[in-house]
Amino acid sequence: MSIKQLIAKYHVAAPRYTSYPTVPYWNAEGFDQEKWAQAVSESFTHSNHQDGISLYIHLPFCESLCTYCGCNTRITRNHKVENPYIEAVLKEWSLYQKLFDDKPIIRELHLGGGTPTFFSPENLELLISGILKPATVHTDAEFSFEAHPSNTTQAHLDTLYQLGFKRLSLGIQDFDPKVQLAINRIQSVEEVLLVTEQARTIGYHSVNYDLIYGLPLQNIEGLSDTIASVLALRPDRIAFYSYAHVPWVRPGQRRYTEMDLPSAAEKQELYELGHEMLKAGGYIEIGMDHFTLATDSLYTAEKKGRLHRNFMGYTHQYSKLMIGLGVSSISDSWTAFAQNVKKVEDYISLVNAGEIPVFKGHILDQEDLVIRRHILNLMCKGETSWAQPEEQSIGFMKGLERMTLIADDGLVMIKGTELKVTLLGKRFLRNICMALDSRLYANQPQTQLFSMAG
Repeated sequence: MSIKQLIAKYHVAAPRYTSYPTVPYWNAEGFDQEKWAQAVSESFTHSNHQDGISLYIHLPFCESLCTYCGCNTRITRNHKVENPYIEAVLKEWSLYQKLFDDKPIIRELHLGGGTPTFFSPENLELLISGILKPATVHTDAEFSFEAHPSNTTQAHLDTLYQLGFKRLSLGIQDFDPKVQLAINRIQSVEEVLLVTEQARTIGYHSVNYDLIYGLPLQNIEGLSDTIASVLALRPDRIAFYSYAHVPWVRPGQRRYTEMDLPSAAEKQELYELGHEMLKAGGYIEIGMDHFTLATDSLYTAEKKGRLHRNFMGYTHQYSKLMIGLGVSSISDSWTAFAQNVKKVEDYISLVNAGEIPVFKGHILDQEDLVIRRHILNLMCKGETSWAQPEEQSIGFMKGLERMTLIADDGLVMIKGTELKVTLLGKRFLRNICMALDSRLYANQPQTQLFSMAG
């Protein structure tokens, strides 16, 4: 089968597998606050001193709406919202501390959004100091934050660096002016250069750029110019994502129509162009959608088999307990997931009432844990094995039966109790993992839940 035929065959809606089960297939009816609190407490006891814990803090505010964005955001120019929100996040953190039997050791901390740099440097210092006050920072900790090139100041960079942040991620998406206008994400190469150089001068050791292919009005010439500019700036990491068109979830994407988007064939050309240019520019593909220089910690982690993936994406850190603070944040105790309420007002109200503000979640059964392990292995290592009984389950074996069809297409190799993703299969990683997704196949959706793979 030709590559074009494979692309057409596997161009289906597929999860990105930052978790298993994926959020649409959580068993919310079997979840409650008491079960979640117990799962957090047990996970903390088992993992805190061994691995430390991870924290994700969602800062949802943006001054303007980027229409392509699929994140939970609140658009406002009123910066008086900063302090009440910070107070609520710190109260939520104090509620979690009541579940811990010791002082938390923070291994990983990430600020996402929204636009974290919407907040003033002074308020970010207030937030992070409050988070760290009752905790210990792991000797191998990594703190990172997402930043908008147009509003990230020297003061932001200085303040966060002094608080322990050494990595930042800049949302570029595309430098083509017509694409930027369509997605309402305006920043120049010069602005990105300035922030990048300031960060490196201060001492940040890793700068990531986010790029997206498949955006409205995007074409080969414009993306080629964008990537050429990026290669000249030489970030340590590059995330090269497929645009997720989900207007039924994100109404802002209705600013343009499907007619403005590249066709499947054109999107494939954009994918090929990006991969070829990035590899020719000295970047190494890591996991799915990520490229790094050989000096970056993600590359080292993959080489040593230590690459990990969670709701924050790929990381070289590993911890079984990840607490998500802030509106819509998702937490992971390894045996359970929980998501916070999605409206700022509801979030603040619940926290002020002394409640951990989760509204849905999922308790993983043994079958989930088996399949989760294999999907995580495929996402991070490109291979998995099941020689031991505890690595097998009825659902997993059914997934292997589905996987034989994928093996026939040359995307994976199955030998005995081992499965490896081929070089050709790497671009179809979401589809490969989907074959093992027992809950998806048991509950076939009537409507599209995910973005298209590829």
